[in-house]
Amino acid sequence: MEMSHDHHRNSSMLPGTHPPEHLHSTAPPGHDHGSDMMAMAMTFHFSYENVPLLFSGLTINSPGEMAGAFVAVFFLAMFYEGLKIARECLLRKSQVSIRYNSMPVPGPNGTILMETHKTVGQQMLSFPHLLQTVLHIIQVVVSYFLMLIFMTYNGYLCIAVAAGAGTGYFFFSWKKAVVVDITEHCH
Repeated sequence: MEMSHDHHRNSSMLPGTHPPEHLHSTAPPGHDHGSDMMAMAMTFHFSYENVPLLFSGLTINSPGEMAGAFVAVFFLAMFYEGLKIARECLLRKSQVSIRYNSMPVPGPNGTILMETHKTVGQQMLSFPHLLQTVLHIIQVVVSYFLMLIFMTYNGYLCIAVAAGAGTGYFFFSWKKAVVVDITEHCH
């Protein structure tokens, strides 16, 4: 005898929730229990009701809450960009032990030239390195939060992530050393 799970299903949809054709179950086949946590939107949508945000108890249910979430996510993305630049500046300032090594190298017509190399070091058990480690952990956590927010496929929140990152880059990156890394899209 097969067990029915129909008592778990709610046939009525709330306004602003995702239509069934936009949801894909994350449960293995045959294990769908009709839970909202088991289905997620796989297309972009612009709803402001019943939108989960990072934690199960944090759900957006009104235009005002969406506006507040937009502002918070925007500033979180700006903070992420600022944190990246701040870590670069701290790293440059903490590089204290600089050594110059000279070595002879063969030159043209049998001459010998002296080549000088600059070596920059940092101690593992130093305050600057510990600070960099803590800031790196914060940067990784914030980047995963931003990724998970974007993966809600909510258009408003995706725009907040992109606009916040762009604004943060505009405000914080103008003084950094110009090194173009075209592969720097996977934070």
